[in-house]
Amino acid sequence: MVIHDNAEAIVDAIIARVGKRIVLALPLGLGKANRIANALYARARADASLSLTIFTALSLEVPRPGSDMERRFLAPVVERVFGGYVALDYASDRRAGKLPANVTVHEFFMLAGRWLGVEVAQRDYISANYTHVGRYLVDCGVNVAAQLVARRGDRFSLSCNPDLTLDLLKARGGDPDFVFVGEVNEHLPFMGGDAEIGADAFAHLLEAREGSFTLFAPPKAPLGSADFAMGFHVARLIRDGGTLQIGIGSVGDGVTHALCLRQRDNAAYREVVGTLTPAEHALPRELEPFDIGLYGCSEMFVDGFLHLMRAGILKREIDGVALHAAFFLGPRDFYAALRDMSDAERARIAMTAVTFPNDLSGDTAAKRAARAHGRFVNNALMATALGAAISDALEDGRVVSGVGGQYNFVAQAFALDGARSILTLSATRDLAGKTVSNIVWNYGHTTIPRHLRDIFVTEYGVADLRGKADAECVAAMLAITDSRFQAELLRQARSAGKIASTYEIPAAFRNNTPERIERALKPARDRGLLPAFPFGTDFTAVEQRLIPALQRLKAASASPLALADLAWRGLRATRTPDFEACIERMALAQPGGLRDRLYAALLRGALS
Repeated sequence: MVIHDNAEAIVDAIIARVGKRIVLALPLGLGKANRIANALYARARADASLSLTIFTALSLEVPRPGSDMERRFLAPVVERVFGGYVALDYASDRRAGKLPANVTVHEFFMLAGRWLGVEVAQRDYISANYTHVGRYLVDCGVNVAAQLVARRGDRFSLSCNPDLTLDLLKARGGDPDFVFVGEVNEHLPFMGGDAEIGADAFAHLLEAREGSFTLFAPPKAPLGSADFAMGFHVARLIRDGGTLQIGIGSVGDGVTHALCLRQRDNAAYREVVGTLTPAEHALPRELEPFDIGLYGCSEMFVDGFLHLMRAGILKREIDGVALHAAFFLGPRDFYAALRDMSDAERARIAMTAVTFPNDLSGDTAAKRAARAHGRFVNNALMATALGAAISDALEDGRVVSGVGGQYNFVAQAFALDGARSILTLSATRDLAGKTVSNIVWNYGHTTIPRHLRDIFVTEYGVADLRGKADAECVAAMLAITDSRFQAELLRQARSAGKIASTYEIPAAFRNNTPERIERALKPARDRGLLPAFPFGTDFTAVEQRLIPALQRLKAASASPLALADLAWRGLRATRTPDFEACIERMALAQPGGLRDRLYAALLRGALS
């Protein structure tokens, strides 16, 4: 291993070793060696004779404002949270349509919704199950891999991303036509076990003279009523002594929060579950606190697992390990918690190859025994009334995110005795200023086919579709559909002959409205049991007040009448200290013109 203090020297060494055709593998998400990637890209941009192909996923970008109001809100947050982060130059150029002809970027998973309008990203996307990516990398002739690593003396850790790198090193390590290079980052937690590797794994190592860059740490989004409701519905499906997989995002946080409440304030948990769930939902209700506890087996290590460990829930161990996972990404306090753990605590978390949590091959008998009562919780964008799930792309083929490991876990749920796949989705979404249903009769693209239908959860309840006839599936999905869209969905089902012409939706499910969910959650919210940020946040108190107001303002922007109503409310609103702190934070306390005065009025109206 040769240690360098600048990335350009590593680029020279790579070209000397493999030549001018570079096929570069960068880990998903956090683990990219950004400085090395930027130096390779800069060299290719300057030298058209050099061919650079990048295989990766989740090329992280600092949030970009879409309007002047978003800029006013985001600019201080970006500086505070992302200041010191080294951005990926290829991502910026690809978004701007400036990638040179000799550079190609293939991703198998993209930041949700961020690349819908970027044609080159859509064309070069590779649709793949997470567990298949490693073999694709070998097949496509990857000859360089560059990864961010943690260092402890002469030992190194793949830390956040052993997911694909371990299998790639197993397949190509020691091959003279393959170069593995690392970039040390002192902020990266040192994770042991399978993630720990020796210096001999690297051909070259970057310890930059300018020091380590800030880790990418996305702030948490606030939880809304639908997130909390889905969290409680999922929590009542989780068995003590079982196995849990959850993904990133507000629904995963909602599940974590509900499980923690089940453990810490069981009476409150039971009350919320009872209020949210009509008696007609005959599914099991897991209500007791955890005694044996859960074992975590998840492709992604979200910070929710740490909170479950602290709550005494994630404590069922397999060979001394409470959580097996393949990669992590999260907020700043998550990374700090991992760094500050004792070695004994950290040893209970095993970062490993993605083929371990996502697949049953290998030591199949041991995996089957460990993954008792598996509950695999993932998010979908939409679902059909017959049980197909749409999670990665739109009807016209444009990719929203990617398949990732969703199919892996759905298939695993069917392969394991007693396991279930749980797909969550909000019952509705806003589209061009209109509310539309996320449960539809049919759709031109599916991620999970209907023959693998299992459990779906919306804020309105749980639909158990496994092994059910089509008519039963339609009835179950109607029961968790927003009531504004039930009649049309029922009409379509009747027209297709998939449900009896005499079928009527039971009365208990004909009140599926946001207002019912608000009423059900209000007692718990009034007692402070449902905070918007149950696990902390990087946003200040004033920013937390601003977020829902800005969301209201954005929703109103589709309607001139709604905007006029907000402005009128704002002009009449009492100027309280709380309101004025928000106005000052948005740099509108001293408006510079008519537009700023209008912004201030709209914001006061949204705050009121």
